[in-house]
Amino acid sequence: METIIIIIFFAGYLAITLEHNLKIDKLIPALAMMAILWAIIALTHMDVFEVNAELRELEPSHIDEILLHHLGKTAEILVFLLGAMTIVEIIDYFDGFATIKGFIRTKSKRKLLWLFSILAFILSAIIDNLTATIVLITILQKVIKDRETRLWFAGMIIITANAGGAWSPIGDVTTTMLWIANKVSALQLIEHVLIPSIVCMVVPVLFASRFKAFSGDIETEPGALEETKSKSKYGAAMLYLGLGAIVFVPFFKTVTHLPPYVGMMLSLAVVATFAEIFSNSKFSISNVEGEGHDTVGHHSAVHSSLSKIELPSILFFLGILLAVAALESLGMLFHFAEGLNEAIPNTDIVVMLFGVGSAIIDNVPLVAASIGMFSEGMDNPLWHFIAYSAGTGGSMLIIGSAAGVVAMGMEKIDFFWYLKNISWLALVGFLSGAGAFILLRDFVLNA
Repeated sequence: METIIIIIFFAGYLAITLEHNLKIDKLIPALAMMAILWAIIALTHMDVFEVNAELRELEPSHIDEILLHHLGKTAEILVFLLGAMTIVEIIDYFDGFATIKGFIRTKSKRKLLWLFSILAFILSAIIDNLTATIVLITILQKVIKDRETRLWFAGMIIITANAGGAWSPIGDVTTTMLWIANKVSALQLIEHVLIPSIVCMVVPVLFASRFKAFSGDIETEPGALEETKSKSKYGAAMLYLGLGAIVFVPFFKTVTHLPPYVGMMLSLAVVATFAEIFSNSKFSISNVEGEGHDTVGHHSAVHSSLSKIELPSILFFLGILLAVAALESLGMLFHFAEGLNEAIPNTDIVVMLFGVGSAIIDNVPLVAASIGMFSEGMDNPLWHFIAYSAGTGGSMLIIGSAAGVVAMGMEKIDFFWYLKNISWLALVGFLSGAGAFILLRDFVLNA
């Protein structure tokens, strides 16, 4: 029966990986795989276990208890993401991201490369790498009219956004998962991964800055660099309030020791309050009927933002996390980790293989699997290295990260063009950052 379980999992995994070829949204195989796996476990009365991290052994459990346990852990991640997504949508409702365009005051391609790279690195650490990529490519399309030049910039944004998301507990779904699972703390994650992430960003940009594509000045439409004013007079205020509210969450968790989603809900409440005041409308989240403009009646800024939440991604995370939890509950991941450690004693190589793997398949299930595979304690360097590798390794292929996939859609980037021109830069950055992590861990932090 375990063989059937593994076959179903890999069939679902393959369908997720081939999403673009099959033209089927990846949430469908993820949800189907999750439901089928747990149904087989229930119908065949298979033994389920909970991993005891302290004793490094499996403890027998009941299916209802173990499913409720994993659902609770998954729900923490999903509620956290819903709050963060809503805050970002509220900022966008007030056109707050237009304020960022005000930082662009140069026509030099090389200076623009560094400016966009730094913005991607910083923004992705706050609003996650996917959203940062969307925001910056939208700005890019308004600033640079030559498509070939934009492709090069978009490729570099993918690398730098993924690098920026790796060192922040709120910068990437995978780091958020590790943070919520109490595998890393915010301060230790930053201390161990910030410098490697900077190296991962700087090295590719240094190489790219010497390319012909980034020499000379850009040709812009008249007034393109001057049109920086937000459509709403509250745009800048909502941008800084929203970003500040998201950054507040790790501090809230550190002080209260409550799960991160609690702090995110508090931040959302504060941002939503100001959004309601600024939009000057009354709002009832339970009332979904009515007519009129988005800022009239119940169609407030908050309601409009909630309607734009990307629910397919939320359902995908639900499916894939609970599917991986099924394998964990059967003890498969625990035994696989033991076999892997025997075959490859050097865990650094294993984790770097995770990074390469995240470029080929989704990094979310890889990290979910690693949480079930390894029983090291909180803030063990292993978890910090996993956060780095899974976050930055996906840049090596355009389909290897959410940032790459969204950039591919927005700019119609060809897979093989990216493979030829950008992938090697991402690989150099990944290896450079990994080397920096190992040196920092062995000779500085453990000195």
